[in-house]
Amino acid sequence: MARKPFHFFRAEPPANVEIPPEEDDDDNYLDYFYDEQGTLPGTLTIEADAPIPDIILIEYDKDRAVRLNLDSPEAFIPYLETPTVSWIDVQGLGDENVLQRLGRVFGLHPIVLEDIVNVPQRPKVEDHDHQLLLITRMVTPKEDGRGFYTEQVSLVLGKSYLLTVQEEPTRDCFDLVRQRIRTNRGTIRQNGCDYLLYALIDAIIDGFFPVLEDYGERIELLEDEVVANPSRETLEEVHQIRRELLALRRAIWPQRDALNAMIRDRSELLSDDVQIYLRDCYDHAIQVLDMVETYRELAASLMDVYLSSVGNKMNEIMKLLTIISTIFIPLTFIVGVYGMNFNPEASPLNMPELNWYWGYPACWAVMIGISAFLFGYFWRQGWFKNFSSVDD
Repeated sequence: MARKPFHFFRAEPPANVEIPPEEDDDDNYLDYFYDEQGTLPGTLTIEADAPIPDIILIEYDKDRAVRLNLDSPEAFIPYLETPTVSWIDVQGLGDENVLQRLGRVFGLHPIVLEDIVNVPQRPKVEDHDHQLLLITRMVTPKEDGRGFYTEQVSLVLGKSYLLTVQEEPTRDCFDLVRQRIRTNRGTIRQNGCDYLLYALIDAIIDGFFPVLEDYGERIELLEDEVVANPSRETLEEVHQIRRELLALRRAIWPQRDALNAMIRDRSELLSDDVQIYLRDCYDHAIQVLDMVETYRELAASLMDVYLSSVGNKMNEIMKLLTIISTIFIPLTFIVGVYGMNFNPEASPLNMPELNWYWGYPACWAVMIGISAFLFGYFWRQGWFKNFSSVDD
């Protein structure tokens, strides 16, 4: 096969493939794949809307780097035993025949191929014969900064190759790694496949930080909103953030355990230098997990603050109604008394003030005086202060 110059660009999905609406990703935040009852081991479950696989090969050493679009998995066979580093990136899971052939080319166990294709799986690491399988969750922030996209990335490390399988061909967080290979920046082209594995893992872990920064800003805005002006929309936003943070926790927690297993159970495919770099990835995973737990606690406290704010708002309303009712109680008593049908001509004791010349103005003066007295008394007691609002 003739080699083409290495051009760095994002692969576009085939024109005849319909990419599912991105809004549907929200519904899969908390899902894990499970086999139907009675399914044979190694059965591949292909989703109807999964993109057709696009197979990209990046081959490099310290002197050169080339990028090839492969028409079939078998086209990679000549590169299996080459001394160069071969990174084959499969983007899309929409063709069972191609995936089965891919498994035969790389000698993947049917259970391994099942874990790669039947998504989403729980992140994990498995050491097979001359191969190291790592399943991870990759997140990328949405364009509007509200939420994230998530997909499974499977990495299979061999002696001279690294196989990566992604769900979607339209987005990932590997652009900087590809750029480092193309421009020979850093030491990535001076190292082997295990260093490339570390670089991709590091990119996946670091991809959590922009997402968490968006959640930090959203939580900060919600803290002011739940105190100053809590509403139904505020409650829905808090609930959505708690749900998404739970999905992030489910993604990063098992990845931390997988990295720990890679460091603890030394594989013959990982050099000592790469083991040190993996420890740095593990530290980043711990940092991400700490941030996720912190934001989850803040989101939980926002729910309590929201309930308290709504309760305080209701108390202010009840206090205002109580003040109005208290002022009108004596006034109602007075007009109720003078609304009785006593005949003043029958007895001099039957409401003689009804015949006074200044009786009506005097009644008004007494009612206004009582109202003013109660209003002033409540004012001095501080009943008119709003205790539910906070100054900016």
